[in-house]
Amino acid sequence: MATAPHGVSADDIERVLRATLAPTALAVDDDSHHHAGHAGAREGRHFSLRITSARFTGLSRLARHRLVYDALRPLIPQGIHALAIQAHAPDEPDANG
Repeated sequence: MATAPHGVSADDIERVLRATLAPTALAVDDDSHHHAGHAGAREGRHFSLRITSARFTGLSRLARHRLVYDALRPLIPQGIHALAIQAHAPDEPDANG
């Protein structure tokens, strides 16, 4: 996927998360087309992601989301407006999506 008009692509997000959280499963979707014309659509892109990582074992949902946001912090000002996260540990039932 090419770089998004706002400077961040799903590939950029995937590259950062693979490097920082070593996921066993990862899917990043650019959902921006669903938000065309909505408030905030011009400020950046909308993404959803599903990630499974051993780093999430024993952590609350909030702590998992913090790890994801911490990893993506450098990309957020470059054009991430919204991010929906599903984060699982490998031993959880929904771990593979």
